[in-house]
Amino acid sequence: MSGLIARITRPGRRLLQWMRFTALLAVLGGGWLVVDGWRAFGKAPAGERLQRMQASPQHKGGGFENKQPLWNDIQGSIFGFLDGSGYAAPSAPIPYEAVEAARFDQPPATGLRVTWLGHSTVLVEIDGWRILTDPVWGERASPFDWLGPKRWYPPPLPLDALPQVDAIVLSHDHYDHLDEPTITALAGRTTQWFCPLGVGAHLEYWGVPSERIREMDWGQEHRLTRPSGPGLTLHCTESRHASGRQVLDQNRTLWAGWALVGERHRVFFSGDTGLFPGMKAIGSTLGPFDLTMIEVGAYHQAWPDWHIGPEQAVEAHGWLRGKRMLPVHWGLFDLALHGWTEPIERTLVAAEARGAEVFTPRPGQSIEPDAPPARERWWPEVPWKTAAEDPIVSTGVDERRARP
Repeated sequence: MSGLIARITRPGRRLLQWMRFTALLAVLGGGWLVVDGWRAFGKAPAGERLQRMQASPQHKGGGFENKQPLWNDIQGSIFGFLDGSGYAAPSAPIPYEAVEAARFDQPPATGLRVTWLGHSTVLVEIDGWRILTDPVWGERASPFDWLGPKRWYPPPLPLDALPQVDAIVLSHDHYDHLDEPTITALAGRTTQWFCPLGVGAHLEYWGVPSERIREMDWGQEHRLTRPSGPGLTLHCTESRHASGRQVLDQNRTLWAGWALVGERHRVFFSGDTGLFPGMKAIGSTLGPFDLTMIEVGAYHQAWPDWHIGPEQAVEAHGWLRGKRMLPVHWGLFDLALHGWTEPIERTLVAAEARGAEVFTPRPGQSIEPDAPPARERWWPEVPWKTAAEDPIVSTGVDERRARP
């Protein structure tokens, strides 16, 4: 070997030295990234928690699985970057409504009020209860505070002004839904946390007391009660998605949607999901819903089962027997290649075609579905692709959605 190295030319030796140096930088850089993001990566489930997970019908040995597999076009994902929108992020500040804590001193006159705080974070006031979905107050949808998708506007409601909530429901452990800085800041509050199987390991690691955590499987429910007044039932429902916070933990924890069933009102929160037939069963058993909060953004033809897309979101709203719809999972982070306004534009077109009523609040705005405000177009008009130009069609739903 020493003789071979001696015969390498001087430029060759320089190249070899450069390759060694580059490899060393990669190793050191990778190690630093792991250390820098270690806390945000979360904790692996173990012990009794892991046993409960393994007993789930959704757990197939190596992890959780959907009832309909997720179809991916790897080549399409790669070449999709060549055709990305030039309007994937806003070019000017987004108008948002600053929220003061005093807004919540008076309960909603109709019994149901929702305040969209951006992406999938919604404060739901339903029949005397306050429920917070997927709280994200952090700057980035990432384990790092210097890298990854950055939010486009400050949280409309400062975290220290957030009123006391009765429960926080989590859909899954992806970074744009499970935000370590936010969880850490809220860990000391006397509220109950509801999450899919396995996600509780992250919560405990970040300081949430175990007695305040309830992990649930699809089809399970929990009743919130008080000494007086009506109760509220939280139903953990099926969704079609995935989980994971780093390379080695893919699908280790479960993902879910949630139905909030009160004495007078019912609200459905989809979490992240592709279209799946089980939505019809959710609608028939737990609906009709006064409001559905369904994700409409971050989609692509190459992975149509991961996120439902605007047209299918409106279709799902019908399957769920929803009366009115609040589009979520858009307008805060750059997570896909489409234009940033495209999800809401296409949702409104699809809703008009189906006769569905859709709310379009600006971030921070509160609305009461039973006394809806006039629709306001607060986003700019920028180019976007229509459903005909870029159809999102989930697989495994019916014969029209077959894939080779």
